[in-house]
Order: sequence, then structure tokens, then C-alpha cells
Amino acid sequence: MTKKDRYKGIIAWFEKNMPLPETELQYMDPFQLLIAVILSAQCTDKRVNMVTPALFEAYPTPKKLSEATPDDVYVYIKSVSYPNNKSKHLVGMAKKLLSEFGGNVPADIDDLQKLPGVGRKTANVIASVVFDKPAMAVDTHVFRVANRIGLTTNSKTPLSTEKELVKHIPEKHISKAHHWLILHGRYTCTARKPKCTECGISSFCKHFDKSTDINIFDFGC
Repeated sequence: MTKKDRYKGIIAWFEKNMPLPETELQYMDPFQLLIAVILSAQCTDKRVNMVTPALFEAYPTPKKLSEATPDDVYVYIKSVSYPNNKSKHLVGMAKKLLSEFGGNVPADIDDLQKLPGVGRKTANVIASVVFDKPAMAVDTHVFRVANRIGLTTNSKTPLSTEKELVKHIPEKHISKAHHWLILHGRYTCTARKPKCTECGISSFCKHFDKSTDINIFDFGC
């Protein structure tokens, strides 16, 4: 199977079976999503969603958050990973939003990366989810799944994975493909025991050991 066929089959299956994928982080506006994505670094969305309601209520705006201390914020997020660093990042992010962006979350990926706690992955998530830009955020799930199923070839870094995926995925699908790969990695193509026999894209997967000849355009398999 060529890489072109693999991409075509996988995209077609997800388009049919997961036409409207969404982030599992819970938020009401771009500012809240930015906070949630910063908190989600090396932490589960489930855990983040447990702490953000009280945090959002206490700090509903960049101004309110900018007036807090990291110790204040720590109380709300102490159960997430790296709460000390993330507390500092959140306060610093709010101050930067006010001082450089008028309190508004910027749409530009380079501008987003100027904010404390915001790396390329986080910036791509915001650009994709909030501003519907063709940005491919590569987290651990995307990095692992893309390599396992054969969308990338021996990619060593998130950036190289991002570039290869963007090269081969049509622009109109890029923002959705980020969620497709995350959700697939979270629930089906799991790290230790991928559920290959339950997987809808197994016939296009480089990892899957096919025992029979399968029509690569049978998207219902």
C-alpha cells in the first residue's frame, strides 16, 4: 500500500465515522480553552475538567487572573501535573494578554507562543479549535499514533510529525485530523494494547498484521 492510499483510506474512514470530532476539554470561551490546554500538558483532560470549573469561576477574565498570585492559583490546580509551574504560567499568561494583546487571545501562532506556558502544540490547538485554522497540534497521542499506523515515517520530533502530516492531509481536514488522531489514540490505538480487532482503520494501518486481502477502499471495515 502506498502512503497516498493509506492517507486516503484513513481520512475517508474518519470522515464517515467521526465527521465532527471535538476536544474533550470543557470551556466556554477562548480564554478558558487557553487555560485548559496549558493545564493539559502531561495531564489527562478528565483531570483538567475536574479542576477548571472552580478556577474559571474564580478567574473569569484575564484581568482577574493577572491580579492573582501563583500561590492563589495553585490552590485550584494542585491536583494536576506540575501545578507550581503551571500556576506561574497562568498568571504570566494573563498579564501578557493584557499588556500585549488587549486582553484578547491572539489568533496568530507566533503571537500565541509569546505567552508563558504556550508552546507550539498549545498554540496550534488554539489556532485550530478557536480560529478554525489548518494547524496540526502534535501531542503524545498524535505523535505515537501517526508513526504506528504509518502516516509518518520514523519521525523523531513533534515538529517533524506536524510537517509530514500537514504535507499529506488536505487543508480542509487538518483541524479535524488533530482530534481524530488524539481520540483514536486515547480509546482505540492505545499505547500498550492497541485494540486492533476493534479498529475501523486496521486495513490501512502499517502496524496491523493483515491475515486476508482487504480492499483498501472498504471504509466500513
